[in-house]
Amino acid sequence: MSIMNRNTPKSLVKLNEVHRANIEKRLAHRLEAARAKGNHNLVKILEEERLLLE
Repeated sequence: MSIMNRNTPKSLVKLNEVHRANIEKRLAHRLEAARAKGNHNLVKILEEERLLLE
C-alpha cells in the first residue's frame, strides 16, 4: 500500500494521481527532447529519475 491509506480523503488521492501523471508526462517530454538533441548524459539521468517513480 502506498503512503495514501484508507483514511485519506478521495480528493487527496485524486490530487496525488493527477500530480503523478503530470510528473510522468513532463518527464516523458524531457526525455524526448534530450533524445532529439542527442544528449545521452541527460537521457541517462532522466531514465534513472523515471525508475525512481516506479
